Amino acid sequence: MRIVRSSLCVAFVMLPSVLSAGDWTQWRGSNGLNVVDAQPAPTEWSSTKNIIWKAEVPGRGHSTPIVTGNVIVLLTANNEAQTQGVVAFDRATGKQLWMTPISQGGFAPIHAKNTFASSTPATDGKLIYACFCHHEKIELVALDLEGKIIWRRDAGAFRPKVYEYGYASSPTIYKGTVIVSADCDTVAWLKAFRLSDGEVAWEQERPLMLNWGSPIVANIGGRDQLFLSGTNMIASYDPANGQPLWNTPCLTMATCGTCIWEDGVVFASGGYPGKETVAVKADGSGVLWKNGVKCYEQSMLVHKGYVYAFSDEGIAYCWDAKTGKEMWKQRLRGPVSASPLLIGDLIYATNEDGTTWVFKATPEKYELVSRNQLGDTGFSSLIALDGQLFIRTAKVTDNAYSETLYCVGAK
Repeated sequence: MRIVRSSLCVAFVMLPSVLSAGDWTQWRGSNGLNVVDAQPAPTEWSSTKNIIWKAEVPGRGHSTPIVTGNVIVLLTANNEAQTQGVVAFDRATGKQLWMTPISQGGFAPIHAKNTFASSTPATDGKLIYACFCHHEKIELVALDLEGKIIWRRDAGAFRPKVYEYGYASSPTIYKGTVIVSADCDTVAWLKAFRLSDGEVAWEQERPLMLNWGSPIVANIGGRDQLFLSGTNMIASYDPANGQPLWNTPCLTMATCGTCIWEDGVVFASGGYPGKETVAVKADGSGVLWKNGVKCYEQSMLVHKGYVYAFSDEGIAYCWDAKTGKEMWKQRLRGPVSASPLLIGDLIYATNEDGTTWVFKATPEKYELVSRNQLGDTGFSSLIALDGQLFIRTAKVTDNAYSETLYCVGAK
């Protein structure tokens, strides 16, 4: 195991430029559902057990890792210096490959649980696309796999007036574009930028409300649809041109999670000031069911006709996807910000203290497999590739804060 010190210099190395089956290309993974069907991953780990490597992460952030080829990419920020950047690690060894500074200054107040690097980047295997909030705007940056900035654009304004909670939405890639959203009470927009040069391909106004959900594209209802929850609805857009397809009134003003879907139904949860979990038809024809459970910051899972959630209060739920019938619930421990991950038929659910429960994705009953502790925090969602877990966590001691990226695998 090797701990790698941070560097502000860019190291140029030869890296692959095409996606492979084992890539994790954006928030919620390449399939958009946080579901892994491949090799089983370890169900037990600690700071010393089943650790392949660990690497020091400079700065602070909740950005979930993405992986392309042998490169792992994160966003990070330094609160004291007011700097933001992109950092990359070698997937096999954890060695830091490069760190590219993006911005300095212009930090606005944010919620104590948020960071200035909470958005997860995305990749098409050739470039990395990252969003940062500073100077009352969202900046979209494209870097190559060696950390060189290829283009950068001021995507749009972001100036919350009432609640200065910061920015958290992650970009999603769709057919030659990267789609970015920014909802707040003074300006709100949804835009697609060309991957090649960062020019705007289309843009759409959004309701002037605070919201932190991330856009996601699904092929459902016989077509590609771009979903975004929050602002008192689930909205669907044509990802090719941004035109609204439908919206269903539901939920509440603010959500942070991302929509999930299965068999012609879309599911989402939130938020603030109300709390609701809802299932709507993917053609916009109405609400199928709803309940009063709140998954505000985290997203949910859907698997073989059942929805699984890990609520803010730390309660795990299973509902029938068609009817909303509660199959079981089990109190674990909250609060919760990270999103659960499904690997095969196992759910990995992490709370804010860095505790991860592994339990079976079955409607029969809650069945615990293991409980694991790593670090003191669990805000960044873990990911899995080729039988390995990648976990970003932090240790907090005597007012000192240090982040670590772990590769967990069978040894």
